[in-house]
Amino acid sequence: MPTADLPVPRPAALAFSADNCTIGRAMGVLGERWTFVVLREVFNGIRRFEDMRVRTGINRQVLTSRLALLVEQGVLHKVAYQEPGSRPRHEYRLTDKGFDLYGVLVAVADWGDRYLADPEGPPITFVHRDCDAQVHARLACEAGHPVDDVRDVVPAPGPGVHLREA
Repeated sequence: MPTADLPVPRPAALAFSADNCTIGRAMGVLGERWTFVVLREVFNGIRRFEDMRVRTGINRQVLTSRLALLVEQGVLHKVAYQEPGSRPRHEYRLTDKGFDLYGVLVAVADWGDRYLADPEGPPITFVHRDCDAQVHARLACEAGHPVDDVRDVVPAPGPGVHLREA
């Protein structure tokens, strides 16, 4: 029997509103192209505007906008400094909220290393400070079971789910 004749089950998620989706909200903060480039720099210890601008090639207006959003959202905070004979400036440092993005950065790097790295390999690896072994993002459930096949993960309504209005 041709598959076109079989009824197609509708995804259960269609019954729920996406208006309060935390993925959508996170992408409102993190989804612009340069955001993770800026975060990469800060995670690598590059904290000053001009150093970031020169190293990344991001134009001033875009970098200013990205940094302002990350500060406004509490991902970074500004720390004043002043070089002798210069006007006061700011460094950008990670907040706890910013440090919580490290796993996301590692996951993005893992994906990029797998699909986009040059033939000789990735330009940077993440290693555990205590033993020097490489660090990778891995899925695990709250009970501590590793999830090796992403097809074993299914979405389920959370406590903040709202039904969609018809």
